[in-house]
Amino acid sequence: MKTTRRILLTALVLTAHVPAAVGDKPIDGAEIVFDGSREMLDSKWTYWEGPAFASSLPIKWKIVADPVDKGTVLMSDDPVAAGRQYGSADIVTKKTYRDFRLHIEFVIMKAGGNSGVYLQNRFEIQVLDGDRTKHGMAAVINEAEGPYEAYKGLGQWNSYDIVFRAARFTEGKLTEQPMLTMYFNGIKAHTNQSIAQVWGGAKSGIDGGNDEGKGLTDVPGGLKLQCEGHDVRFRNIWIKELQLAKPDTDFKE
Repeated sequence: MKTTRRILLTALVLTAHVPAAVGDKPIDGAEIVFDGSREMLDSKWTYWEGPAFASSLPIKWKIVADPVDKGTVLMSDDPVAAGRQYGSADIVTKKTYRDFRLHIEFVIMKAGGNSGVYLQNRFEIQVLDGDRTKHGMAAVINEAEGPYEAYKGLGQWNSYDIVFRAARFTEGKLTEQPMLTMYFNGIKAHTNQSIAQVWGGAKSGIDGGNDEGKGLTDVPGGLKLQCEGHDVRFRNIWIKELQLAKPDTDFKE
């Protein structure tokens, strides 16, 4: 009996922090950064005023009814972004981060719907219906394609669970690339995936205009959500700050 109990406890320790996909509740120590309310949107988020910024406060994204469940959610609908004017109306958390664990849920309402989850307002995890490439759904954009088969499809909630470790610098020089491990709807999508650069140019986020995105700087950044004039909705967003001494992001805490 004691041996069986030890095995069970060991299993619980090893699996306690593996994400449970859609509906995953905040873990101990996590901060909720979006709970479905306008109040939290205004208090914890703002626009990213990059070189293509064309909107104005207050945030024009809408709080709308959840299309699947009860409650309200955030809709990436800002008129200035119509026609895929990326960078014109992206929103970012006022708080900035280095290492962290992130949970975020999204639903794409129409075919070809496009948005993006930007870690540190730099590194995009793609949200794009219909694309299986390195530029497509669940991809570390342009670097590692995601498991498209884990996507639940239009009108269904999906989740990204990510442990991210920021780039490391010594005397101002980059010594370790940023990296992440990610689950997509409870399926492992990336394991200790290093990230080479910021993609998309200066309009995409911090450091996008530095040495064609390769000039990373030792500056924390917020969680950013992209607006490209598509109906993509978000809910249940929470973050726990971490301190990852070693270059390992594999959900072991």
